[in-house]
Amino acid sequence: MQQITHDVLIFGTGLAGLRAAVEICIRTKGAADIGIVSKVQVMRSHSVCAEGGTAAVMRPEEGDSLELHAWDTVKGSDFLADQDTVERFVHTSPDEIRLLEHWGVPWSRREDGRIMQRPFGGHSFPRACMAADKTGFSEMQALYDNLLRYRNFRRYDEGFVTSLLLEHGRFAGLTLYDAPTGEFCVLRAKALLIASGGLGNLYGFTTYSQTVTGDGQAMAYRAGLPLEDIEFVQFHPTGLVPSGILMTEGCRGEGGYLRNNKGERFMERYAPKMMELAPRDIVSRAEMTEILEGRGFPGPEGLDYIQLDLTHLGAERINKRLPLIREVCIKFLGLDPITHPIPIRPVAHYSMGGIEADIDGRTKVENIWAAGEAACHSMHGANRLGCNSTAECLVWGGITGNQIAGYLSSGASLSPAPEAQAREEEKRIFEGLLRQTGTEKPALIRRELRTLMDRHAGVFRDGKSLREGLDQLAGLKDRFRRVSVEDKSRIYNSNLIQTLETANMLELVEVLLLSAVAREESRGGHARTDFSVRDDARFLAHTMAYYTGGRPRLDYKPVTITAWKPVERKY
Repeated sequence: MQQITHDVLIFGTGLAGLRAAVEICIRTKGAADIGIVSKVQVMRSHSVCAEGGTAAVMRPEEGDSLELHAWDTVKGSDFLADQDTVERFVHTSPDEIRLLEHWGVPWSRREDGRIMQRPFGGHSFPRACMAADKTGFSEMQALYDNLLRYRNFRRYDEGFVTSLLLEHGRFAGLTLYDAPTGEFCVLRAKALLIASGGLGNLYGFTTYSQTVTGDGQAMAYRAGLPLEDIEFVQFHPTGLVPSGILMTEGCRGEGGYLRNNKGERFMERYAPKMMELAPRDIVSRAEMTEILEGRGFPGPEGLDYIQLDLTHLGAERINKRLPLIREVCIKFLGLDPITHPIPIRPVAHYSMGGIEADIDGRTKVENIWAAGEAACHSMHGANRLGCNSTAECLVWGGITGNQIAGYLSSGASLSPAPEAQAREEEKRIFEGLLRQTGTEKPALIRRELRTLMDRHAGVFRDGKSLREGLDQLAGLKDRFRRVSVEDKSRIYNSNLIQTLETANMLELVEVLLLSAVAREESRGGHARTDFSVRDDARFLAHTMAYYTGGRPRLDYKPVTITAWKPVERKY
């Protein structure tokens, strides 16, 4: 088995991973040997799908402030965000915008030439810096272009990481199935950054690319790193029916309306002050209430919907500010949003939880950091504000890159080669799973798992339904033991990769459902009909899930409160 050694490995090539890679190059003046690992080609990471904007305070002279951004974020989190983390975030984000300006992001401009910012849900000032509605792609392109100035990195595209290896409590290596060659190898390094993205494909109706299956979270969990606040999943209010493709919040930031089947702008009943620009959890619950009470439109495959109306914005504004939205609607529905409302409903969009990491991105393991959606710095709490996610990726990509560069310069060393663990992992996959001749199809189990999540862990939840989901999950896990990988080849075996992904998804669903059962309250994205109010006395705390080999062990840790005590959220 081949062993390849680097100074640092970056697991994931989205915004957080690329931002960290560039920062390490800058801080070490190109001296650090970096391995960059992705199961897709580098510019196909899901971050390219980010549309609406990146949050930062750029106009203090016009009425915005760092304190206001922090307050909006803490209030939007339903007071579960760690406030010291939020304060660091809002202070750092403007510098990231200016840095990307110098690195080549083609920000949309106001008439005076300054970066344009549009309103976004839950923000009390327009602070979403935008590149039309292709912001994530533009940011990714700028980061990768700047990374190419250096020659100290090696890309491992289309390489599927199967496990994290620890020796004596320190990171020692990753095991990697290299799809183009069919080889299995060990990547060793002095430090690791996990920036592998979210877990949105636990759901069937989702905005995520099909590759986003929570692999980093699942492997970190099995390696002994705790997962934090996994029960908090954000449902974006505007997923295109029936595909789930994201209709950016920028649609409402530009002035779009939400209407029910009576033509009413129904948000006046739920958030009369902010209307369509209330936080996403509030808007998603409002939409589902309208649908469940019969004020939606009948949709395909049981996906009843409400309408996102842009027709009053006019062709010029839509073509300039929302060109991708128009293109997607025309291509996927044959519908032109200039003249017709768009059918939408809440869609799984983001995980507030992830691998526990502190304010510097450090995990419980000395030489492992985490950043981006894979991580939980306790930044978003129970609900994320729109356009804070791409900003978070940039901020903690920069922070962790700087931290890792400092760690390397302090004389960090390699852990012993994890040969026994690596050979056991290779045997598990290629002599076990690949040769197994069971009767179950992984694709069918995956489809049923995602249907289970849509049904039992959606916008509204209750204890009975969550427990029914756990019972069904137990059956799927039992069936997975009898799964068969029909493709027995080694090269580009997508059947094998999808089977390994499904194993990761089964693990994460159990953590999510158990965490949701235990949290007997409603807070942010976790809305229980049997415990309909927020319970600060019992649950002003972060859920911590620990791997046991069986059902996870749950514990809680306190929320850091520095400035604002919890109050009732009103919009």
